[in-house]
Amino acid sequence: MRGLAPAIARGMLPILSRLNPELAHDLGLTGLQLMRPIWPVAKFPAALAVSCLGFKFAHPLGLAAGFDKNGDYLDALGALGFSHIELGTVTPRPQPGNPKPRMFRVPQTAALVNRMGFNNKGVDHLVARLARSSYQGIRGISIGKNADTPIEDAAADYAACMNKVYHHADYIAVNVSSPNTARLRELQERGGLERVFGSLLEARSHLEARHGKRVPLLVKVAPDLDAAQVSMLAADLRSLTVDGVIATNTSSDLAALGAARPGGLPGGLSGAPLHERSLAVISRLRAELGGAFPIVGVGGIVSAEHALATLRAGANLVQVYTGFAYRGQVLLEEIMSALMRPQRDDAARAVNASP
Repeated sequence: MRGLAPAIARGMLPILSRLNPELAHDLGLTGLQLMRPIWPVAKFPAALAVSCLGFKFAHPLGLAAGFDKNGDYLDALGALGFSHIELGTVTPRPQPGNPKPRMFRVPQTAALVNRMGFNNKGVDHLVARLARSSYQGIRGISIGKNADTPIEDAAADYAACMNKVYHHADYIAVNVSSPNTARLRELQERGGLERVFGSLLEARSHLEARHGKRVPLLVKVAPDLDAAQVSMLAADLRSLTVDGVIATNTSSDLAALGAARPGGLPGGLSGAPLHERSLAVISRLRAELGGAFPIVGVGGIVSAEHALATLRAGANLVQVYTGFAYRGQVLLEEIMSALMRPQRDDAARAVNASP
């Protein structure tokens, strides 16, 4: 029975690909939830472990924020073998997000365009889910502001979320780069980052004493940054003592889609067309921040080669989203096989070198 579950999941993909993408997403997660008791237990070689952010990740591959905004499917997704799962983006109060339709496939380029707008059930719902979860991997939580909170008051929303998720989080991602919340990207600029992180760092000092642990704070940045902007951002990250960076979010530049742009609507581009842009930001950040600064690479990873390229560009860890939506468990298996290939090659060389 356990060997049957992945085959069933693969068989679902062609059916789900014919449905409205948001409906397909929800049905796919429900299917994974139902199959969780018969899903095979994932085991990984110790050689794949990655030390980052003060934790030992079983391997570099994780799931990006947005796939499970509310923590409703954490255990089911965890059973697939991700070393870490980032939940959210969550806001202090529940909000419906932007009007539907708000997610669009561009299958000819393995891309998605979304204008979801931080739709979520609110931070209290997420915390309740986390309290009941048995997932043993690393838990990241992405936090944001409510759409109706003025940008000048955004820091209070981020602090409110951090206060509630702190006990359950292994790391917290501060999302200041979604293109689907008005003016949010202004918080990537120095004044915005100072306001948000000044509040969060002060709050963390009290939470660390209360909970007896220091939860790393990471910032998620946009791919639509030129070299000068990346350089300024890196200086801000160092001066604000941010613990790590997640690069990158979706892009607001849909020009790469050309005539395939869905309905001419604005939104955030993810998937294969984003990959080179994301790599460029990761490479620049690594050059600016040095070898020790934690970087989580996400953006356009729809194949094993994309995942390896992201690691070569300087990421310590990688996350998938759109590639997983299109390819499911097959993508995970492909990436894990590629990550394990050096260990297999080393073992073969050792055998061949034996007298």
